[in-house]
Amino acid sequence: MPEQATQPWTPPEAPSDLAYGAPTARLILPAGDLDDPEYKARWDGVRRGGIGGSEVAKILGLNKYAGARHVYEEKHGRPVPMDAQLSEYAEMGQEIEDFISYMFTKRTGIPAVPTPGTLANIDRPWMRSNVDRYALDPETGEVDAPVELKNRSAYQLDDWKDGVPDAPALQVHWNMAVGGWSYGWAVALVGGNTLRYHRIERDEELIGLITETCGRWFQKHVIRGYPPPADGLEASKELLGRLWSVKATDVVEVSRVKAEKLRKRRAALLAQIKDLDEQKTTVENEMRLICGGKASVAEVDGKKAWAYVQNGTFSPKRFEELHPEKAAECRKTVEVLDVDAIKEKYPVEYEACCARVLRVPKKEL
Repeated sequence: MPEQATQPWTPPEAPSDLAYGAPTARLILPAGDLDDPEYKARWDGVRRGGIGGSEVAKILGLNKYAGARHVYEEKHGRPVPMDAQLSEYAEMGQEIEDFISYMFTKRTGIPAVPTPGTLANIDRPWMRSNVDRYALDPETGEVDAPVELKNRSAYQLDDWKDGVPDAPALQVHWNMAVGGWSYGWAVALVGGNTLRYHRIERDEELIGLITETCGRWFQKHVIRGYPPPADGLEASKELLGRLWSVKATDVVEVSRVKAEKLRKRRAALLAQIKDLDEQKTTVENEMRLICGGKASVAEVDGKKAWAYVQNGTFSPKRFEELHPEKAAECRKTVEVLDVDAIKEKYPVEYEACCARVLRVPKKEL
């Protein structure tokens, strides 16, 4: 059985009252400075002891950047470092939270204020939440609802046009489930210049479903320590490729029944993928033939049906063959790591930075 989760740090009991703004939750960790090592250790302990709003979509397989296995490893004290680009994106999102909150208040007239810290549901202490902001009643100044703030790229503008994408919508519902609010806000700054905000009403059926699902998951995979099953997320593939460090000569014994079942299923799926890919290419080639040498765009009643334009992948080799002088004029020198030299001089460090790749022999067992 996998290593059990370490016992999380538990802060002193805090009373549940409206001063914390959450009718059905209590404050278990006041807001603090995450750059302070002591506070960060306490914060990590509190996170390991429950399920937070940002983890719900991961557990349900609705977050393409991380899945249930990521949550499992974090809960057992083995967090996997975030990709540098995603880490920077998350950091920028945190830095501009104040601006997004300010714009929400400016557009709506609803005051949005910082929250006191980490909340835990009174009846289900494993249900935890770090709400970004509290929306206040403009007249009474009392907390009305949780506000979730997001920084999103321009490519996601359509996702926020008429509603809220699944992951942030689930996070808002989780906040409501933890704190007992009747509605919540999801606010997104999209592309750096477009603000989208939506009020989400409490859905008891949905809250009951995610509470039950995440509760079972927490008991089985965190309390009892069983690892979650494999999933089809690309993010999980990347995680498993860098999760463990083993020697090339290490061997694990697998039963013939299990091995043959997995290999046959994989082979069948590969054949299906190949067949579907060929069918897709056939359809696309027919579309290409319709455009042929006549046009770049095919229309139906004045509306674009598809386009066949010359803006695909640029071929440097072909350009050099056709225009050698222009290629020489536009050549530049770029400094890059000499991977072969690293492999030769520092083989141990080289291997440690390589992802593990699955290789399945074509020969039958």
